[in-house]
Amino acid sequence: MLVHFVASSDVIIAMLVGCFILVLAFEATNGFHDTSNAVATVIYTNTMKPVPAVIWSGIMNFIGVLVGGIAVAYALVAILPPDVLTPPNGAPAVPMLLSLFVSALFWNILTWFFGIPNSSSHCIIGSLVGVAVADALLHSRNMSAGVDWAQIWKVLEGLAFSPVLGFVLAGGLYGILRLVVRKGHLFEPPEGDKPPVWWLRGLLFLTCTGVSFSHGTNDGQKSIGLIMLTIIGLMPATYALNPNAHAEMAQLGANAAQAIPLIQKYGDDQKQAGLQAAQDLQAAGGSIAGEAQAPVTPDKSSQERATRSQLRGDVYMVLSELKHVTETAGKDAAAKASAKALTKKMGPPVHYAPMWVRVLSALCLGVGTMVGYKRVVRTLGERLGKEHMTPGQGGSAELVGAVLIGAAGFTGLPVSTTHIITSGIAGTMVSGGQGVQGGMVSRIVMAWVFTLPATILIAGGLFYLLANPNF
Repeated sequence: MLVHFVASSDVIIAMLVGCFILVLAFEATNGFHDTSNAVATVIYTNTMKPVPAVIWSGIMNFIGVLVGGIAVAYALVAILPPDVLTPPNGAPAVPMLLSLFVSALFWNILTWFFGIPNSSSHCIIGSLVGVAVADALLHSRNMSAGVDWAQIWKVLEGLAFSPVLGFVLAGGLYGILRLVVRKGHLFEPPEGDKPPVWWLRGLLFLTCTGVSFSHGTNDGQKSIGLIMLTIIGLMPATYALNPNAHAEMAQLGANAAQAIPLIQKYGDDQKQAGLQAAQDLQAAGGSIAGEAQAPVTPDKSSQERATRSQLRGDVYMVLSELKHVTETAGKDAAAKASAKALTKKMGPPVHYAPMWVRVLSALCLGVGTMVGYKRVVRTLGERLGKEHMTPGQGGSAELVGAVLIGAAGFTGLPVSTTHIITSGIAGTMVSGGQGVQGGMVSRIVMAWVFTLPATILIAGGLFYLLANPNF
């Protein structure tokens, strides 16, 4: 449907602007769900007032986004096939962007409306998988080759195992606290508006700080990759290539030449496209660095947009084939090592994010938290366990969550803050003997179970309709 519009037409530009608004809205809903988990304990126990709590959480999210890098952001982007990231004709990937944002945003708002702690990570990952599957169907590609299942399973493994670890570790920590401390303020639910004793307030403040910072290092990155995809579509001449990766871009031609024999031997069904991309990069040689750094001039902007978009597309195509080499080279350890080394060298020109994008991501998280935190805070504090959450339970869940989420963020593995904190609180409820409310837990589990298939179907269906030239 949308492929019939010219890349620089007013319709496409308007849709890209709409996509930019949608990705910011999605990050705000991420704040509704995920960042609310970080402030739930301090707000529910009256350790901090809501406004100071969400402001402090926003600051720590901001720092976490800056410190955490962009490994998680591009781990998610890697799920998408290269022809979707950068269409061969140089057109902006509007069908992909609209499908992603509409699907993820719709499901996030729907679950938030019913006060269910749902995973924004699952929303966006399901949408990414849906687009990848629909793209394979559109191009009549085999599902095993057309979809990067290895990357998808890698991402899903982290999402699957982290809640189990949260449940077990938080429950175990709370059990140890009960054995060591036995009684006191840690195990007393909040009384009205009365704050806990000073040392307990300090403890809960620290755990809130840790979860907020860790959330920034992981979830805060997810929208960075999406924002980058959008602004590259809007301004490819400026953002398609990283102007600061001088050395890496100067070596793209030489690295592409080394990739050619690997692609020839181990390439997938897109081998010919990968070889052509590598040969184009090899032919461009050292001029690539100059192309990326040259200022955009009004009289040549269309040509420059097309050139830089094509270069970006060539790099992604080669990277996709190199990734396939690492997964299918069998016992050829030398080929795998060479492919990994080339991937690392060729990634910086397309895997980057300007500082203002990171700042924008952090600000949207904070705004979302301030607007929509109440529903999720009440669910975690009162509706998850059969008794109200105690400071010790909230602190145990947040301490474990901060460690798990932070470790995943720095290793480039996407995890769900919502799943880890929610399962951690449930673990402490079971460990403390209160038990959990079956109805609420069932609703949360149902949301977890249906999030992936629902977003896969919505995003896949939208992409198939919008990117299909026959409509």
